[in-house]
Amino acid sequence: MSGEEAPTQQQQPEQQEKKPDEPPPAAADAPEEATSAPAAEEKTLSFRALVLTGHGGYDKVKLQVKTQGEPRLQPGEVLVRVKACGLNFGELLGRMGMDELLPSPPVTMGVEGSGVIEAVGEDVKERKVGDRVIVLSLGGMWQEVVVVSANRTFPMPEQMSFEEGAALSVNYVSAYLMLFEMANVRPGKSVLIHMAAGGVGIAATQLCQTVQDVTVFGTASASKHETIAQGGVTHLIDYRTKDYVAEIRKISPKGATNSVTGPKKNLLAVAKTWYNQLSLNTLKLMPANKAISGFYLGHIINEELVSRTMFKLLELYGQGKIKPHIDSKLPL
Repeated sequence: MSGEEAPTQQQQPEQQEKKPDEPPPAAADAPEEATSAPAAEEKTLSFRALVLTGHGGYDKVKLQVKTQGEPRLQPGEVLVRVKACGLNFGELLGRMGMDELLPSPPVTMGVEGSGVIEAVGEDVKERKVGDRVIVLSLGGMWQEVVVVSANRTFPMPEQMSFEEGAALSVNYVSAYLMLFEMANVRPGKSVLIHMAAGGVGIAATQLCQTVQDVTVFGTASASKHETIAQGGVTHLIDYRTKDYVAEIRKISPKGATNSVTGPKKNLLAVAKTWYNQLSLNTLKLMPANKAISGFYLGHIINEELVSRTMFKLLELYGQGKIKPHIDSKLPL
């Protein structure tokens, strides 16, 4: 039932008595039969999605099949068949209810992925059906199809795999903006990268190699030292057994000019840090000529800056200077 009330049956007028000498009334014109064909059934689209059903552990993420009407693209939008999507630290925070930008469950997470364009809306000039693209969205990438603004898609180089495309945007855009927009890394400087074996850490290390004579200090557990050494970290520090400040002072008495830090240890440690918060005295920063900056990609509202950064990263990928590291691949 539709929930609408049935229309009240109208009372039929009383039949007039027929007079014998009176000719029968002329028959009313019969209503014309509808000549148009019945409306075609609305096409539906079924696809699989990973849905966060509530905050908590991994059991809160469920694989569901969604069925909905075929999307009607608005001007400037494209429909993308997702081939690979990324899992980032932000999704782990979101699963635990620690991401303020994530809508309340049930919600489909995921902000980065790659795929093939299956349809384009009006006014889309730079994308076409069949294009292989990277997608950097505000959410909803953990599903097989997604509708996004065309300016949130970026053409993939021929040699780039879908997995690489899905691993590029969040880590490398974050690292690039922190290094070159905030820290202003230049030739001859030194950089300390915390958690150098993580996604942002690997991206930051590779990007440092694009600047001449940059010294990279990297912290990671001993089991990951070989990985980060191959990636270009100059000086490796096991943060579990050594004081990284003291180690850096031994090598470089002036210390590291810049520091790029990612999430440390585990989610519990991060939660404790956020809860306690750091207490800083800005008056002490001034005479030391130091600066402290925070960064969160989700709060960057300058889309032109993000787009310009993505195209720069794709250029560096094409030159062989950066290459996303794929830790593991999991089927949907």
